[in-house]
Formats: sequence, structure tokens, C-alpha cells
Amino acid sequence: MNQNEALALLGRYYAAFNAGDNEAMLDCLTPDVAHDINQGARQVGKEAFRQFLIHMDRCYRERLEDIVPMADVQGERGAAEFTVHGQYLATDEGLPEAKGQSYVLPAGAFFSFRDGLIARVGVYYNLADWMRQVGA
Repeated sequence: MNQNEALALLGRYYAAFNAGDNEAMLDCLTPDVAHDINQGARQVGKEAFRQFLIHMDRCYRERLEDIVPMADVQGERGAAEFTVHGQYLATDEGLPEAKGQSYVLPAGAFFSFRDGLIARVGVYYNLADWMRQVGA
């Protein structure tokens, strides 16, 4: 995998995210993908990622804008910076009550690639900023 292939893969991944196409997102991942959840534990495997997406779809509606994907020349690692535009739909365990609050949040992600797929993804954002925006 080279830099252009890595950037194209990130483009497909984020296009699938914005289209709400979880299966297309999952198609971008290795079977043993490592998912580092912001402020949380690492989950491993496509099925864990699928369950995470189901949970997110229940609690949040999000679209990403201003996506800037980056990849190293070897196509081994990548990153993306973007702005999350979201709505808090259903109360997520341990977080404030959902009342349909809207939020806009800068965020970023880091990736590792293997065999033409995403082998690791970690998304990071300022949880305190999100909490302030949803009225915590």
C-alpha cells in the first residue's frame, strides 16, 4: 500500500461514515481491527466495531465536514482532522441526558494500515467541550 492508496481508503471510509453506510465502513477494516475509543478502552475485531457503530447510531446523528486525510509515504500510517456536526439523540450511559442537543466539535483520528485495509483506528476529541455543548 502506498500513500495514494491509503488516502483513497480513508476517503472511502469517511464517505461511508457520512452516508451512514456501516457495512461500507466495515469493508475498510481488517478482521482484527483495533479500535481505540476516545476516553475509553480498546476494542478488537470487526464485530466489536459493528456493535460500536450500532450503539453510536442509536445515541448520535453525526456528519463530518472539513475532512483532511493524511498518510505517510509508505502507506503504513495515517491521520485525519475534521469537524463533527452532531445531534445527541438518546442518553449514552454515564453521560448527560440526551434531549436532541446539537454540537460542533473539532476531532481527529489516527490509523494504521495493513493489507490494503485499516488495521487500527482511534478517534479523539475534547470530551469536556462536548459536555459543555450538550449542557452538562
